[in-house]
Amino acid sequence: MAHRLGARRHGFTLVEVLVALAIIAVALLAALRAAGGGTQSVGELRARMLAGWVAENVLAEQLARRDWPAPGAIEGAQRQGGVDFSWREDVSATPNAAFRRVDIRVAASGDDRVLARLAGYLVRPAGEDR
Repeated sequence: MAHRLGARRHGFTLVEVLVALAIIAVALLAALRAAGGGTQSVGELRARMLAGWVAENVLAEQLARRDWPAPGAIEGAQRQGGVDFSWREDVSATPNAAFRRVDIRVAASGDDRVLARLAGYLVRPAGEDR
């Protein structure tokens, strides 16, 4: 009996194991929450990237066609990467009569939150009247 009392114990008690498991559970939950936030951010970044491409496409089409739109607003829709977007283009005059400023805002269809903005300038095609 004296041998048993003087012997050192090896291993962990049940309380120590439960505390360690609780600490691991909290750490895993925090890691899962961070991973979930990262996944949501990826979806947002994808939507913003596609919306930026829509804005660039709208402006590039006008530049390629050498358009000279009247000042005002133009709205349209475009599908990019399997997602439907709506865009609004505000054309305004500039102090130099040979240029028009074009501001494009893009949102997901059915949503008012702007995902991308782009500003550009159109040059009056040669031979156009003032």
